[in-house]
Amino acid sequence: MAILAESLIKLRTSLLNCYIVNCFIVMKTIKINKNNYLEIIDKTVKILKRGSLVVFPSDTVYGLLCDATNEQTVKKLIQFKNRPVGKPISVFSNFELINQLVTISDQQLIILKQILPGPFTLILPSKHKVSKLLESEIRTLGIRIPMYRYIEVLVNMFKKPITATSANLAGRSPHYSTESLLKELTEKQKQLIALIVDAGKLPRNKPSTVVDLSQSDVKILRQGDINFSNKSKMFLSKTSEETKGIAKQILKENVIKKNKPLIFIIEGEMGVGKTVFVKGIGEQLGIKNIISPTYVIYYEYENFYHFDLYNIENNDEFKHLGLEKFLIPGNILCFEWGEKAGEIIDLLKSKGEIVYVKMRYVDEKRREILCIF
Repeated sequence: MAILAESLIKLRTSLLNCYIVNCFIVMKTIKINKNNYLEIIDKTVKILKRGSLVVFPSDTVYGLLCDATNEQTVKKLIQFKNRPVGKPISVFSNFELINQLVTISDQQLIILKQILPGPFTLILPSKHKVSKLLESEIRTLGIRIPMYRYIEVLVNMFKKPITATSANLAGRSPHYSTESLLKELTEKQKQLIALIVDAGKLPRNKPSTVVDLSQSDVKILRQGDINFSNKSKMFLSKTSEETKGIAKQILKENVIKKNKPLIFIIEGEMGVGKTVFVKGIGEQLGIKNIISPTYVIYYEYENFYHFDLYNIENNDEFKHLGLEKFLIPGNILCFEWGEKAGEIIDLLKSKGEIVYVKMRYVDEKRREILCIF
């Protein structure tokens, strides 16, 4: 009996160990939203600390994340992407980390704070605090500080730089949904991923604008949706009235050109104040009682058009809107949930003058509002 009991204990232990090992091998997918994001990000941080790979949404595409300071994990990432060794990979950072990671002058830091957070990758001389596999041959490092709540919270909680590369294989198109990514992966590649964080279908925004600041001359290495040369202003709003006042000021400063419509692309998470900003523009134009057109897509007020893209799911829905008929000189168009405007951004840029408005929570009362024009 003693021998039998000992054998059963060994068998149970063996099965338990097998289960635990398989738990680490089997890739998990979890959905993230505004209600559970802190819990999901906490889980993501724990997995990153274990030295594992995570697929995670960003302001552009689904990215492949790992601890940028962990050499072995970075090697695993390069193996997953089938990426040639020596091709640099950028990192997600924040302003607290940036001076630890790269050499940056006071003047460059002023420039950075004018455009970041935002859809830019800035190339600067590395201080070699990350895996050398992420740096270029001339030892520069790409830095990203996106205006995307989930990434911002993740970096702040992890307290270290995280790789900022797309989750597609080298030479393939980036992914805007986890479904398209999973179709591309082999079983072997799936085993390299510990977690997929699914935020649903992402808008088809272009990759970030890549700006090389490592030399005396500024070079644009890749052009995204926003030009580096664009002017920007950062505001801090403490009340709804202040938000409307900022909107009125921006409208005044961007005098409507006679040959083009003026278009506001407004981004920010639920409840951050996008509709309040639009109300400010409306009040400046003498229009009151503006409400969000979430379920009807847009409302028309003479030459002022208020769009809400929250419920837009695919490109066909944009076609049904017939946007060209609104894009005439003298009109003003506001697009809430501008994150979903990726499919139409080229059309809007070709026909009108664009003002990007990026809003984010600071705390319960305060909002940061970045205007790029």
